[in-house]
Amino acid sequence: MKTNFRTLELAKILYKQCHVLSVKGAVRDQLQRASLSVYLNLAEGSGKLTLKEKNRFNSIALGSLRETQAILDLIEAKKECELADKLAASIWCLIRAQSARLPDALA
Repeated sequence: MKTNFRTLELAKILYKQCHVLSVKGAVRDQLQRASLSVYLNLAEGSGKLTLKEKNRFNSIALGSLRETQAILDLIEAKKECELADKLAASIWCLIRAQSARLPDALA
């Protein structure tokens, strides 16, 4: 696993914070799945060999993060929302940096 990957570390912290929130039922299950998906897609993407593959997994992670953010907004988890915003910015920067390095035909 890639070490010193700030974005992945933020995703791990967010997952752990989401995991202990006092939420019930289907919302809890969906929050845990979505926040885990962010972490796992970032991890998987970091192991891909091409920028196009990395970007695909980072984009999926961003989509899962948006789902996580929507749930956090619904349950009014302000501290977790702030962390999710930092993580979103970090993932967005990864995607932008990788996209800039891709030839136009592959972007």
